[in-house]
Amino acid sequence: MRPARALIACLLLWALLGAAVAFGWAPLATWIGAGAMLFAVAALDAWTLHRRPSPELERELPPIVPVGVEREARLLLRTPGRTTQSLDVFDGLPGDWRVQGLPRSLSLHPGQESIVTYRFVPEQRGSFEFAGCDVRLHSPLRLWRQRRVIGLARQVRVYPNFAPLARFALFSAEQASRVVGAHVRRNRGEGTEFHQLREYRVGDTLRQIDWKATQRARKLISRDYQSERNQQVIMMIDTGRRMLAKDDALSHFDHTLNASLVVSYLALRQGDAVGLLASGGDSRWLAPQRGLGAVDTMLNTVFDLQAQPVATDYLAAATQLAQRQRRRALVMLVTNVRDEDIEDLMTAVRLLQRRHIVCVASLREKVLDQTMEKAVHTIEDAIQAGALARYLEERNRAHAALRGQGVTVLDVTCPQLPAALVERYLAIKREGLL
Repeated sequence: MRPARALIACLLLWALLGAAVAFGWAPLATWIGAGAMLFAVAALDAWTLHRRPSPELERELPPIVPVGVEREARLLLRTPGRTTQSLDVFDGLPGDWRVQGLPRSLSLHPGQESIVTYRFVPEQRGSFEFAGCDVRLHSPLRLWRQRRVIGLARQVRVYPNFAPLARFALFSAEQASRVVGAHVRRNRGEGTEFHQLREYRVGDTLRQIDWKATQRARKLISRDYQSERNQQVIMMIDTGRRMLAKDDALSHFDHTLNASLVVSYLALRQGDAVGLLASGGDSRWLAPQRGLGAVDTMLNTVFDLQAQPVATDYLAAATQLAQRQRRRALVMLVTNVRDEDIEDLMTAVRLLQRRHIVCVASLREKVLDQTMEKAVHTIEDAIQAGALARYLEERNRAHAALRGQGVTVLDVTCPQLPAALVERYLAIKREGLL
């Protein structure tokens, strides 16, 4: 229990009265009487606050929330006593998450329920605990305040941003691809797997005409083909130091997980199986699975996965994947390619190419593009621009070396990553390379 501002002000006034007594401006009895009265009132006010029961609390909070997305929580408070309670409320959020709507001051009336609504933004993935709610009770005369912790702790899991997946469920796979931003080029009637019969259209090839169906219908009937299903896609994710860089509020690793979920969801909608290998810092392996339920499995596998400040061993990751994934697959490696890593990365890519199709997505920091667009006015600007140009040249040289090995390289920023991965996946499906 601590004194409030009102009690401190009263004590200061009593001290001034004591100064007046010292100078003979007031009788000593007045100062003693005022002190006794202040002590009695303060003691009674403190005793009343101590005897008051703590408010009852219920917290309404989603058990699973996506990282970087604002969410709402509600606190339901009621007083078990028969008197009105004045208090300040602040919930026990984990870490330094951003929050709006707290702290809140309110009065709890007997027989009524007060609702405190606030919004928060989870800053990290993983499992976190909302501790008890902090309340600061005020005494009836506002001379004292007391801090109490009420309510039970609550566990919350912070997953990669799965919000876009719920939106994609309303669209077909092709429409969802366009929502992501991928430029889908559809070749009607082409593919390797039979889809349906339909009337002949101008531009159909002779290979598409079904002569038996044409004879029965006495008009030209064509076959529609679609991209082959039941293929496999492996998301190979770097968990090393390169992925600790941040764009906006999220790290490159968080952006990578979000993009991987988008690609995986669309691949599962296409009838393919999706797996995941994370290597570099923390390691995880998820064998290819089919069906939209695999999205939940992937979320549960990677929700607490974190990038670590260690160098990534690309060759070790490729060896691990080659041992675990025997069937031919599309391997989409997401990392940040640097020239000092190119020899190790080239060796890893050659190992994977013996059986798989390899696509490397190389993340580029947005600040590089922003710096290159800035005008040069001072010698410091010129030095910075020259150093950046050299860095980009070495980066492009590393990308060119990979392309020389027949690897598709996507040089993209984090916002461009989902669309680029989806577009490349659909292109490989369309060309029948798997």
